Amino acid sequence: MEQAVIAAFDAGGPLARASGGYAPREPQQHMALAVAQAIAARETLVVEAGTGVGKTFAYLVPALLSGGRTLVSTATKSLQDQLFMRDLPRLLETFSLPLRTALLKGRGSYLCLHRMQQARHSAELPDRRAVAQLARIERWAMQTTSGDFSEIDGLDERSPIIPLVSSTRDNCLGTDCPSYRDCHVVRARREAMEADLLVVNHHLFFADMVLRDSGVAELLPGVEVAIFDEAHQLPEAGLNFLGRSLGSAQLFDFARDMIAQGIQHARGLQEWQAIAGGVEKAARTLRLACAGDRDLRGVLKLRWNEVAGREPLIEALAQTSEALELSVDAMASVMEMDPDLARLHERSVELYKATQLFARDPDPSAVRWVDVGMQHVRLVESPLDIREAMQEQLEGPPRAWIFASATLGEDESLRWFTEPAGLQDARTLRVGSPFDYPAHARLYVPRHFPKPSEPDHGESVGLLGARLAARLGGRTFILTTTLRQLHTVADVLRERFEVGGHAIEVLVQGSAPKRQLLQQFIDQPASVLVGSASFWEGIDVPGEALQCVVIDKLPFPPPNDPLVEARVQRLEAEGRNAFTEYFVAEAAIALKQGAGRLIRTESDRGLLVVCDPRLAGSAYGRRLREALPPMTQVADEAEAQAWLAQLAQDHG
Repeated sequence: MEQAVIAAFDAGGPLARASGGYAPREPQQHMALAVAQAIAARETLVVEAGTGVGKTFAYLVPALLSGGRTLVSTATKSLQDQLFMRDLPRLLETFSLPLRTALLKGRGSYLCLHRMQQARHSAELPDRRAVAQLARIERWAMQTTSGDFSEIDGLDERSPIIPLVSSTRDNCLGTDCPSYRDCHVVRARREAMEADLLVVNHHLFFADMVLRDSGVAELLPGVEVAIFDEAHQLPEAGLNFLGRSLGSAQLFDFARDMIAQGIQHARGLQEWQAIAGGVEKAARTLRLACAGDRDLRGVLKLRWNEVAGREPLIEALAQTSEALELSVDAMASVMEMDPDLARLHERSVELYKATQLFARDPDPSAVRWVDVGMQHVRLVESPLDIREAMQEQLEGPPRAWIFASATLGEDESLRWFTEPAGLQDARTLRVGSPFDYPAHARLYVPRHFPKPSEPDHGESVGLLGARLAARLGGRTFILTTTLRQLHTVADVLRERFEVGGHAIEVLVQGSAPKRQLLQQFIDQPASVLVGSASFWEGIDVPGEALQCVVIDKLPFPPPNDPLVEARVQRLEAEGRNAFTEYFVAEAAIALKQGAGRLIRTESDRGLLVVCDPRLAGSAYGRRLREALPPMTQVADEAEAQAWLAQLAQDHG
């Protein structure tokens, strides 16, 4: 197989014959050969492949040529679609392989025919727009074969109509559903079980590991190759499912469904309005007990000891427990009448158990905290990492495990990823980018700049960003580490552009859906996009549309985050230096992700600015600079402006 892989990537090989623009890349060939060796030996391989390596083909080609049954998991549903609809068909045609492929997402990505009928008759639609969206979904439902909502152009995945017409593990009726024979989820799972190569996402993989709910658990024993792309997102995705939670949103959803199903199937047999009202009142009391009189503008993460043991939370949990106990009894009395009522009984029991969990002391090996938002609250208990869960998987039947990403660490052992993922014994490989960073990219770190702790830092970032963007006529990203800084910078930009007479639009995260903002930025070059966490990675703007990226400060983890605190305490208990081993390592990874937005193709050119003098002057600054691509550093703003002037001139 190694010879077949080498031949596939050769100058005269199938890839070259299928594409006129193909040229062999040594880093890609190196990675593909390592993947082929891992597959042949049923080994675990962790690969960091820099931007431009072509890692997707480097792992897909060996997997396809091996002939072994393969599971590919990636970070997002959009990347799933890209793999399944673009990359795989192209490779299967190139190599003339008669393999069956399948795409599997979570339940929430598929239309539920039963719940669509319920939504039409329940009169719970929030407004006219939701009524129009439901009508559009009903028209599409008559044509679709997959039931995948991604087929509907312009349907925002955050639309409030989607939860009403899709199922969850809590409300799915399974074989008792009247629409089971035509169920899109069942069909997708059936196709997944029959596929030679299945594309899933990390959330689905972990959800199935914990809940055994999607069919992946049944499929995994027969898989010979398991590949995780964008593997740096694997730990966070895992923690979402390995922990336990109790949220006011869950309680409100349960109360809403209890009223609807109780009145529809068991009217008059229980006081459904009163029982559901008790659950809703408990949910509001729970949020108030945690939020207090705090002025919230986003989601606040509270340490458990900030609320635990205090009278408001004790009373709120007792009230929630009492309301759910009434719900359990009410549902038990009618559960035999309809499958919907039986599922609601199961949900009431699970919610009651979760309430009892948070009324007890936390598990000593876990960390517990509270997420408080403007409308909702969520109590969370989570392990510190995914190592135990992954080690359990690795101890199963022998298979090849491949983990790949552009950012997995800053050392040869890729310890940032391998340690919390339980992969210390894996073979590691770092494959550098083929791009000419010294010639095409510049790095500017202003030495005499306000420190991030100083009050005028945010304003200074906005002023510098405005001067640089004005030189380019837009075509600039400004990435901030906090939402508060986001709005400070955006306000300064607008004011400076207006004063200077620059017709440059300021696009701000949160003012429109992410995809829409990005399209506006690409379509309108005279613009600056200001974004926080969600714009630091997974954004691809190649070419001259983006030639300047400004980062406000070094992206250290927030030290008061409960999960961060727990990890620091564990390192210190082991006698290790938490700052160098955790904080600097996390900052290096995040910095690489943000900087990676700048150069996306071999011909891209641009300027990276990090508005934090610690990158130039601190003892750990050198380590962080070495984590970045090898860009040529400029000494001052005059040199930075000269570089941008050259780019602007070439842009014309």
